[in-house]
Amino acid sequence: MWCTNAGIAEYIITLVRTDPKGGSRSLSMILVPTDTRGLKVGPAEKKMGLRGSPAHGITYDDVRVPLENLVGPEGRGLQQTLATLDAGRISIAGISVGLAQAAFEASVAYAHDRKAFGQAISEFQAIQFKLSNMALEIELARTMLYKAAWTKDMGRPFNKEAAMAKLYATEMAERVCYEAIQIHGGNGYSRDYQVERMYRDARLMTIGEGTSEIQRLVIARHVLADE
Repeated sequence: MWCTNAGIAEYIITLVRTDPKGGSRSLSMILVPTDTRGLKVGPAEKKMGLRGSPAHGITYDDVRVPLENLVGPEGRGLQQTLATLDAGRISIAGISVGLAQAAFEASVAYAHDRKAFGQAISEFQAIQFKLSNMALEIELARTMLYKAAWTKDMGRPFNKEAAMAKLYATEMAERVCYEAIQIHGGNGYSRDYQVERMYRDARLMTIGEGTSEIQRLVIARHVLADE
């Protein structure tokens, strides 16, 4: 389920069990062309948001590919998957910062343009406080994102940094997009304004590449091990 972009992909990297005895070295990655006999890509899921990136269910019926389609060493599939998740969490944090930044900029522009009681709503303290908090949270998330990316680039272990950046940035994006709709008022609930879409897109970020709950477990393991 939820195979991202399967409907437009030429290949799908598939995690399969290659050792029936089980264990951490029983899984391997195999490259499967999407036109392979027996591989069926289901219809795109009807998602709440992020509709520009379709997700599909996949079924395999006696699918066979050549041995050279093995990705990396046999039995290292689980380790490859976990490493991919760590890197993907940095990417999700980056998407979240971008969504939040876009919602923030739209809110600033709207606050300048929208008039109420004879003045722009940007003159009201309630709106100013919202924008201040949004700017603060975005800056904090961006700093955590850069730290995680830098740690990875330096070749250092970055599991904890990626989890922290992903957790904070994704939950921050949802808060910022929520406030963006509040600033837009009724217009924010309309598809005539982009913040409605941003809010729906941001909702997936706390789920994909490991939920917020999973990130907290990852962080807790590191915190307890450090103690």
